[in-house]
Amino acid sequence: MEGNHKLSFSIMTEQDIELLSPIMTRAFDEDTKIHLGKDKGGPPGYDNGEFLRKWGLHADSSAFNIYYKGNLIGAITLWIKDDGNNYLGNIFLDPEFENKGIGTEIWKLVEKNYSNTKKWITDTPGFSKRNHNYYINKCGFKLVEIKDQGGFDLYILEKEMSN
Repeated sequence: MEGNHKLSFSIMTEQDIELLSPIMTRAFDEDTKIHLGKDKGGPPGYDNGEFLRKWGLHADSSAFNIYYKGNLIGAITLWIKDDGNNYLGNIFLDPEFENKGIGTEIWKLVEKNYSNTKKWITDTPGFSKRNHNYYINKCGFKLVEIKDQGGFDLYILEKEMSN
């Protein structure tokens, strides 16, 4: 994936998991602390590399390390489909780089790099109001469905692209 003068990307490999896991842990724990008042929390394996190995290294995903001014700050996992209905699996940044417009800049680069996309689809927990703000107000997604995931709501978001 092509970047710009501040942001660059490299394909995620097994060797990156050790460096990315603490970043992912800080990102998810920060969100959990803000929204749920708990010190730790995230999807299974978010804090030990299992999540990244399962999804970031999955044969069908396109996962990239994210660098800001040469420093590793997070990662993004995309599922690029033949029909143009692509899926954002996850994006995370080290909390010290959040709320600075970097995530929005990253998303603009994703759209530029995958300009043949017809629709982007993603999901996020109902409790994560910062994620809702990012996806809806910064990136242009629309909430299309709320699913009950057995104890928490999962927000399904989509962004129709005009090609």
